[in-house]
Amino acid sequence: MTDIESLRAGLQDQSPRAILKAALARYDNIAISFSGAEDVVLIEMAHKLTDNLQVFTLDTGRLHPETYRFIENVRQHYGIQIDVLFPDSAEVQELVNNKGLFSFYQDGHAECCGIRKVNPLRRKLATVDAWITGQRRDQSPGTRNHVPVVQADDAFSTTDKTLVKFNPLANWSSKEVWDYIRMSEAPYNPLHEKGFVSIGCQPCTRPVLPGQHEREGRWWWEEATQKECGLHADNLIARQ
Repeated sequence: MTDIESLRAGLQDQSPRAILKAALARYDNIAISFSGAEDVVLIEMAHKLTDNLQVFTLDTGRLHPETYRFIENVRQHYGIQIDVLFPDSAEVQELVNNKGLFSFYQDGHAECCGIRKVNPLRRKLATVDAWITGQRRDQSPGTRNHVPVVQADDAFSTTDKTLVKFNPLANWSSKEVWDYIRMSEAPYNPLHEKGFVSIGCQPCTRPVLPGQHEREGRWWWEEATQKECGLHADNLIARQ
């Protein structure tokens, strides 16, 4: 069993690459979650560290066309397989037939994200021992300002398994991420050139204005401290 506290203490001041290297060395069955945004830096770093790179992404059916093209560009650029996860079609059909295509504007994003993101993710995480995310503390002062570099994932652990979650970019700022993207000449989502900073589903993501925080472009009709789609619900748990 992993001693999370000791592992965190040893990694909390390390670079993202060092955290990635430690995560990949400790776990054979570990996967990177790729959102189709600036977390491409994790793939840029990790593909040089292992020949057993597992990457997955969530296709909600509502992504921007640019994001779909970017995911394919990343697959080809690094010569890797990306496991594309889809929601259960019956669950999507029931939601849309009962509430329409844009129910989240009225009753919040939790139900739609639960079907399109959380349920497919839960099925995937049941097959791995640990996962790697692109969370950063500066992404959301409402929910992510205390994200550790490694943690037990209380949202997706089970009675049989403690799932470990690594957040190698937790200590980095957006500027550091983009400095690395430019330095490494990694591909990036063209939506970033159109004012999109935090990128999710097309109906729930919009560009931000100068001076606005990046998370203000996500679920802008909702209260800031609830802006998690369920993939990182432990951020909300930690605040309670």
